[in-house]
Amino acid sequence: MTPPHPPRKRSLPPDHDIRRFALQESIRNGLWFIPATMVLGTAILGRGLAALDEHGTDLPGAFRGDASSAQTLLATIAASTLTMTTLVVSITIVALQLASQQFSPRVMRTFFRDTGTKVALGVFLSTTVYALLVLRVVVPEDGTAGEYVPGCSVSAAFVFMLGSLAAFVYYLNHVAHSIRAVHIMEAVAAETRDAIRHRHSPDDQLAPGEWPARPPDLVVRSELPPGAVIGIDEDDLVALAASQRIAIEIIPHIGDYAPSMTPLARIWSDDGAAPTTTAADITRHVGLGRERTMGQDVAFGFRQLVDMADRALSPAVNDPTTATQVIDRIHDLLRRIAIAPDPCPVYRDSEGAARLLVPVQDWDDIVHLALDEIRQYGGGSLHVQRMLRILLEDLTALVADRPDRLAPLLVQRSLLDRAAARAFFDPEDQLRAGMVPPEP
Repeated sequence: MTPPHPPRKRSLPPDHDIRRFALQESIRNGLWFIPATMVLGTAILGRGLAALDEHGTDLPGAFRGDASSAQTLLATIAASTLTMTTLVVSITIVALQLASQQFSPRVMRTFFRDTGTKVALGVFLSTTVYALLVLRVVVPEDGTAGEYVPGCSVSAAFVFMLGSLAAFVYYLNHVAHSIRAVHIMEAVAAETRDAIRHRHSPDDQLAPGEWPARPPDLVVRSELPPGAVIGIDEDDLVALAASQRIAIEIIPHIGDYAPSMTPLARIWSDDGAAPTTTAADITRHVGLGRERTMGQDVAFGFRQLVDMADRALSPAVNDPTTATQVIDRIHDLLRRIAIAPDPCPVYRDSEGAARLLVPVQDWDDIVHLALDEIRQYGGGSLHVQRMLRILLEDLTALVADRPDRLAPLLVQRSLLDRAAARAFFDPEDQLRAGMVPPEP
């Protein structure tokens, strides 16, 4: 496929390496990496302190007791910090259950990604492991050999114990705040803002006739286990397309669930010959996972926030204030998208030829995702009605010179008026909801 017009200025595709992204997500979502790193670091520190003790270094404030006292102290420290670890794990599990039931199962990932909890676990486990390692080298006097008490190492264990107490107090305060609705929704909103900043949005679109209009020469089906599309490695796909002189169109959106053997990509050859591209060539650059992530999926951030608002507006919870707090975050995110350039589905090679198309969530999709369910479930709440109307009025003024972005907002405004008319029969209630009642 040779473009019938001059090559465009090259816009480097982003590098979303699938393997690196999967490793990063495994580390960020796992509770093991930070504690394991801290335990390893503590073991190395313990080895260094043991070397000081072996050389007879006498530091100020070092432990001066006998071997029996050292063993008692170290055993107490190990048992106490292990108990703290068990308590922290129990509290974390309870917090996860509360968050899942009260807000949404999707927001549980914010707890798994929370650094404070992992550091607290790391401090407790490090102290336990360190105390046990030092306990091994304490030698009481038995008549055949003199006692050996590593004073520096035992003193360090006491310092670690004090650090564990401080970490325990910090953790109790931290977990009490982390299960608050405002903390969770702000964490999701912050991650969504970051995803919005990293969207691929150069000033570039396909020219008429630049992309093949004929049926694809090859349709690649996924040979991976089923899962949600969590990432697409655009630069590697562009390099593949350029090397094989083909054009690739990815079919599912980021975040879509891809069943087994689902169509994954359409391929056109530049010269119309049968492409030699295999399914493995494509799937190694498309990541599938058990659940959606926020790496390239802006819509997933809105999905989590809307889920929280839906749960708050359910009859079982009936908490419109939490829903309006969610609307505040959605308002900010929609404002950021409204003033940002349109996301670009086109990726070009070094010669400026369009080599890759990736479907994107456009403004209309995002607006409906962000507002439809909240409007439906919160249509009978005066507070929710007012906040949605404030959001729509502000965005309408912001994009007044953009007819393409104004249209879905006007649709939402009309739907909101009809929802208010159905929910509120009294003109005073309609006025308080922000809807001007018709003249009698």
